[in-house]
Amino acid sequence: MTRALPDYASITADDLAQACTAALEECDARIAELVAIPNQQRTFENTVLALEEARAAVKEARAAWGLLAEVSPDKGLRQASQLWAERLDKHAVGIGLDERVFRAVHEYANSAQAAALTAVDARLLRDLRRDYQRTGIGLPAAQREKLRVLFDELVELASAFAATLAGWRDGIVVDRDELAGLPQAYIEGLERVGDGYRVWLDNPEFWPFMCQAHSATRRRELLKKNLRKGGAQNVARLERALVIRREIADMLGHSCWAGYVLQTRMAKTPEAVTTFLDDLRRRVAPKVAADLAEMADANEAAGGSREMTQWEQPHAISQLKQSRYAFDDAEVAQHLPLEACLEGLFTTTGTILGIRFEEVSDASVWHPDVRTFDVGEATGGAPFARFHLDLFPRPDKYKHAMALALRAGRRLADGSWQQPVAVMLTNLTRPSADTPSLLRHCELVTLFHEFGHVLHEVLTRAEHLRYSGAETEIDFVEAPSQMLEHWCWEPDVVAGFARHHRTGEPMPKHLLAALAAAKTAASGVLTMQQLAFATLDAAYHSAQYAGDSTATYAQVYTQHGDAYVEGTHLQSGITHLFGYDAAYYSYLWAKVLGDDMYTRFQEAGPLDPAIGAHYRRTVLERGGTVDGQTMVRDFLGREPSHDAFLHDIGL
Repeated sequence: MTRALPDYASITADDLAQACTAALEECDARIAELVAIPNQQRTFENTVLALEEARAAVKEARAAWGLLAEVSPDKGLRQASQLWAERLDKHAVGIGLDERVFRAVHEYANSAQAAALTAVDARLLRDLRRDYQRTGIGLPAAQREKLRVLFDELVELASAFAATLAGWRDGIVVDRDELAGLPQAYIEGLERVGDGYRVWLDNPEFWPFMCQAHSATRRRELLKKNLRKGGAQNVARLERALVIRREIADMLGHSCWAGYVLQTRMAKTPEAVTTFLDDLRRRVAPKVAADLAEMADANEAAGGSREMTQWEQPHAISQLKQSRYAFDDAEVAQHLPLEACLEGLFTTTGTILGIRFEEVSDASVWHPDVRTFDVGEATGGAPFARFHLDLFPRPDKYKHAMALALRAGRRLADGSWQQPVAVMLTNLTRPSADTPSLLRHCELVTLFHEFGHVLHEVLTRAEHLRYSGAETEIDFVEAPSQMLEHWCWEPDVVAGFARHHRTGEPMPKHLLAALAAAKTAASGVLTMQQLAFATLDAAYHSAQYAGDSTATYAQVYTQHGDAYVEGTHLQSGITHLFGYDAAYYSYLWAKVLGDDMYTRFQEAGPLDPAIGAHYRRTVLERGGTVDGQTMVRDFLGREPSHDAFLHDIGL
């Protein structure tokens, strides 16, 4: 039976506690039934699928109710959700270390029926057995218990790290003359503090200030605050997590955490990641040098410094785009009202993938800003999926952008299909009293990127929870989203929906041309910034890491051309160090794949429905039922290549 989602509009902490308690009890009852089955009576259904159902009770409760820790405007609900999310995560750890469950799976795996399994069922059993091997199930009981304590502590650290960032509020107060360079609409949207204006660290306020404010002094001040998000407490949490990860890796026979986690990813080994990053760094270096020279010239011409410090770079890139490519971000934003951008997003993806979107007016949601849409086939029929959009920043909400499944699309034990429900969280520019939400182009890219994850979740046809939606290798999971960004740079596509928010006039041809021309402006520098963070993440999880996360950050960023800003600790504000630990390289890895996949649309036309249908079948619908490399190869009809990625950044 399909699991009901919470009534988000009227939920209480008691509702949350009752639902999560019921999920734990259901899971435990299913586990008890599973382990009690006599060896000779074991089947795929009563052992492997039964374990899937037991885990589903906890996993789906974690997704649906744990969301409130990230989005609820009610402090009590956020705190209750955080505590229950920790309990559910720890319970999931316990299943992975339960010797009774392992024995049941092992007994079935040695049966004749198991030997005859094929396709995705055989894959599920194989992956399940591998999971238990990786939890240390063969270790003595005392060591298994120690592992459980360590994994549980990681859960607590991740939860506290994220909660601190969600509640982090900091910024600067500036005078009116210190807002020189910024558009009037931006200034009018700032909070007034006496005679001054407060600029918060939220993306819609932070990035325009960094890119356009003339005052380098105030940009430096704001940047330093941004690089101290999370505070010393998050530095301590990260460093404790790094110690724990190394200890776990050592107990499981690996030289480092990266060696442990990469086994289940496309890259497979730390050496492969190092080779990948080193190769990209070498290829990008000439573009970086050219970019820095152009940026320094543009910044100097605008009255700024030639020294490309971290607080000068965004401003210099903005000046370069304006002076060389006539790209004015504020003018472009006038033609990107949110409603038009959503229309473009839905038209584009609907045309390509053969689907339609219908807004739902009576959905139960957690905040008035949230909008809900059903998804159906373009040819008609009842909707088969739903998603929520929570697009604007607010205090105590998740500060970055992400999408996830609230309920997974999958085949249930009774044979029915459970319809997926997804959610997308972003922090786009809010509307003002007299102006709609106007998106900078980078926000449009974020909108398309995160919607790529939504599509991955709602279009799944994977039968098993283990492989539903975006449950792929972590270094493939970003590829569909990286690919969808490309439509934001296609002049003909953007022209189809971009219109001035007051006059309704389409975006002028000169702006469309500037948009396309400016795509590779400073692309080498921006890629090097991604390489720097991927390298930092890899360094933290390597055998060579010495234990001082700030010293490592300073060293890595200096090696990548960004001098360390004294007194800062970037690592305290990066949630990806929990969840994407030893995996941040995957953004670049997946971009290489996504750029290559987009070549099929370039060849046929960006809105070609035949290529879109092929993409839907070979990638989005399959989820994790096959390896990422296989999906890319099946879609492309050849082995993947770096060429499209290099061309995309101007090489």
